[in-house]
Amino acid sequence: MNDKDLNEKCAVFGIFGNGDSAGTEGINKTARETYFGLFALQHRGQEHSGIATTDGTKLRLYKDGGLVSQIYTEDILKKLPGFAAIGHNRYSTSSGNNVEYAQPFLYDNLFALGHNGNLPSTTKIVNFLKKNNEITKDMSDSQLMTLAIAVYMKKGSSLSDAVIKAYPLFTGAFSCVALGLNIMVGFRDACGIRPLVLGKRGDEVIICSETCALDTLGAKFIREIEPGEMVIIKKVGKKIVISSKKIAKPKPKFDIFEFVYFARYDSVMLKKSVYEVRKNLGRMLARENRKHHRNGVNEIDIIIPVPESAISAAIGYAEESGIPFEMGIAKNRYINRTFIEPTQELRAEKVRMKLSPLESVIKGKKIGVMDDSIIRGTTSKQIVKMLFEAGAKEVHFLVSSAPIKFPDFYGIDTPNQSELIASHKTMVQIRDFLGATSLSYLSIEGMVAATGMPKSKFSLSSFDGVYPISIYERKKEINYNVPKD
Repeated sequence: MNDKDLNEKCAVFGIFGNGDSAGTEGINKTARETYFGLFALQHRGQEHSGIATTDGTKLRLYKDGGLVSQIYTEDILKKLPGFAAIGHNRYSTSSGNNVEYAQPFLYDNLFALGHNGNLPSTTKIVNFLKKNNEITKDMSDSQLMTLAIAVYMKKGSSLSDAVIKAYPLFTGAFSCVALGLNIMVGFRDACGIRPLVLGKRGDEVIICSETCALDTLGAKFIREIEPGEMVIIKKVGKKIVISSKKIAKPKPKFDIFEFVYFARYDSVMLKKSVYEVRKNLGRMLARENRKHHRNGVNEIDIIIPVPESAISAAIGYAEESGIPFEMGIAKNRYINRTFIEPTQELRAEKVRMKLSPLESVIKGKKIGVMDDSIIRGTTSKQIVKMLFEAGAKEVHFLVSSAPIKFPDFYGIDTPNQSELIASHKTMVQIRDFLGATSLSYLSIEGMVAATGMPKSKFSLSSFDGVYPISIYERKKEINYNVPKD
């Protein structure tokens, strides 16, 4: 997706070792491993990053703005000794882009917390904190969660017990890692909206957002942390012990958009390869187009993806339809974040800084261009224009997900509903806005079928407006009078 108006807010990573705090050349081993884990999860958050470590007597924290590779240096990692660490990547959200909102959040020398998700309502947790004489003004939902856990720890609870006691206050989606002096825990909301996995490498235990981080470290995937579950890792003597507690009755509703876009394509989720599911999304769209005689499916000359998240779906579409696959658009891989402002001309058409059409592939052809979703439609419109300018005879816009008509409240940085083009325009109106020869979306049923799992397992809230976790007072923001194509 190149309408980068839709971003996953966070990635979490945690590693618990057996006491060797120093690695090669005296650099902290655990902090270094966390660095590489966060590097593998960079796609989930590109604005801020932080690492907290423990050596058993002191918790230390470093966080700053920028990409993982920009923030951490050898000197910084040397100042983060310890046998266990947690890390966090974040996109800036409505809370602000100041580093004070970056995670993990450290509370005194008690614990640090990293949170992926979002609490659409904070009324319950704010009321609890006020009753306990805590200041809550200008705090993000993640800061409020940290403070609620701290209330119980200050009263003598262990980290794991404090999480259990504070858990009912967390009204929303959360996949979290928390680090105490001699303990690490990972826990998810009852619906398991956001991913969280458990892995091992030798004696080390890892909790992180995606399996791709485990692969980067050469760790073995053990299992997913279940919805409503807390996994506890601590040392008993010289041995690391893993235990588990069910905090809430599981009601699995995994966000299907993880498969469509957010996850890295080499990750595994719900025992499914993200890459294979994305190929299936493309295959399902080709079948639907053939069945409904859309887009002159047999007349398109080539299928090209909008790089990079739509490549897998484009391959699947090409395989199913028999239409040749080509890389007709090149992407500048180093444009994700820059501290240098482009000129006004480039700012007006910033897509050209990221994407370049290959005229030799496109000229004179009927193009089927695959993207994973359309948000506002402004970037998609520029892509269509760019392809025509490169000599395309026709541009058929293919989308490997259903129309996004509703905002997300569970940890995705979506624009207001009124800015979602499919919430107020029909399919024909969107096609005309894009300037495309034709437009086709995958159906919700096709999306689900591509996963090979039942619809009941998923949250489809961005597509159907059904929110499995109550969004409380924010319901008033939703307009259900949307086009039905």
